[in-house]
Amino acid sequence: MSGNTPRSALVTGGSRGIGRATALRLAANGHRVAVNYNTHPDEAEAVVEEIRSAGGIATAVGGNVAVKEEAVAMIDQAVEAHGPIEILINNAGVINDSLLMRMKDEQFEYTMNVNMFGTYYCTHKVIPGMVKGRWGRIINVSSVVGMRGNIGQSNYSASKAAVHGFTQSIAKEVATRGITANVVAPGYITTATSADISDKQRDTVLTWIPQGRFGEPDEVAPTIVFLTTDEAQYITGDIIRVDGGMAI
Repeated sequence: MSGNTPRSALVTGGSRGIGRATALRLAANGHRVAVNYNTHPDEAEAVVEEIRSAGGIATAVGGNVAVKEEAVAMIDQAVEAHGPIEILINNAGVINDSLLMRMKDEQFEYTMNVNMFGTYYCTHKVIPGMVKGRWGRIINVSSVVGMRGNIGQSNYSASKAAVHGFTQSIAKEVATRGITANVVAPGYITTATSADISDKQRDTVLTWIPQGRFGEPDEVAPTIVFLTTDEAQYITGDIIRVDGGMAI
């Protein structure tokens, strides 16, 4: 986006899918990008190399956002490389589906720990610097099932609904400090996660989507990146769906 100052950005879960597409677009807009990964270091380094080959600035930073100490250390590494985080994309997330009557406590806790507590740990760590600098953009990547629920996803839906309330609350807390906080809620997107569903499940899901297809990461990333710009400074506390009409 022309006319926007280069900033220090962190994308959690930035090694693949929506996170990768977002990291590449942020770098193309001139931002210094820390690409977080937990289990795919080679893919994160490939994203970094792609950014650097195009003349951008990027660093891979490892850490499990669900573990507070790792999240804090990862952010410290990103700050050391690129300066205080001014753009935070909380994209890291997991799915661990089961009908509630069959769900194990560990499944529910694991999903909440990554999707909600990971978002909390990262935001809690960076927001004092944003307040001090009187500028910041926080975009939490959620899901339409956090708005409408889904069979077999009570844990995932609960974690994403929690992110919605969290985002709207902090948006109010920091609204006068030049900081915005928003949610982007994708529908079914073609990623490594969606590739695991069966053909029968895919056919069922397609009946829920008016456009009749899954989206692509490159169709979600532009909305995320727009919310980081000066042009989007009057948008805060919003939940923006990118879902082909699924939640209509």
